[in-house]
Amino acid sequence: MTAQTPIIELRNVCKSFGPIDVLHGISLKVHAGEVLCLLGDNGAGKSTLIKTLAGVHRPTSGEILMDGAPVTFTGPRDAQDRGIATVHQFGGTFPLMSIGRSFFVGVEPTKGWGPFKVFDRRKANEIAVRAVREFGITRIDDGDRLVGGLSGGERQSLAIARAVHFGARVLILDEPTAALGVKQAAHVLRIVNEAKRRGLAVILITHQVMHAMAVGDHFAVLIRGAIAADFRKGERTREEITDLMAGGETMADLEAAIEGHMATQEGHPPTPAELRPA
Repeated sequence: MTAQTPIIELRNVCKSFGPIDVLHGISLKVHAGEVLCLLGDNGAGKSTLIKTLAGVHRPTSGEILMDGAPVTFTGPRDAQDRGIATVHQFGGTFPLMSIGRSFFVGVEPTKGWGPFKVFDRRKANEIAVRAVREFGITRIDDGDRLVGGLSGGERQSLAIARAVHFGARVLILDEPTAALGVKQAAHVLRIVNEAKRRGLAVILITHQVMHAMAVGDHFAVLIRGAIAADFRKGERTREEITDLMAGGETMADLEAAIEGHMATQEGHPPTPAELRPA
């Protein structure tokens, strides 16, 4: 492996469910310290693609490579063991658990001997609070605090810090800012930049162009299961990206359609109902 070898790469990946083709010839590369923004409207195939990356689905054809070598994931745990961590929209945390317990769920540190082992609450809390604060969440100083009392941005940050702590090399973030306010979304984007600074390969799935442009290095627009555009930072404007996500229809096209409709109505302005898509 060289410095130019991507951590993870997809080569002509296709995915079908019976007769239904969902992904068509997806080819993407993500390097260490890079943020790939995967953009697309609802139904574009983003969820199927990230599930394929995370080991939930196996590609029907094509291959996935890590560090230049082909890999086949037997399931999500296999992908996780290889360093692929997925953080879903609501952080994958447990509202009624403490921060320390949620951070170590499934891999709890223990103390004691043999059948007398118990959960080491103090150690879990110390590690969890330190990991989260290293990502800039300075408001959290008590590992016994319930996760449900955190803001949406703090819950996302907790999940990301947990993934990094347990050795993630590829971080897949599924719509991390979709349900957040402006301030919380900005904090999550700072966390994304911190993960990038630490050398992780980040795949950010979003339909919010402004958030993607704030952190992205590499962009791919997915339409109906295929890559419609693949470009680097600065090569497309926000308006061009938005048009691509809409399937290529531009505001000029829409204005021309409205003018044409008005002409056919002999100057009578169209009503909102008349312009509503069928």
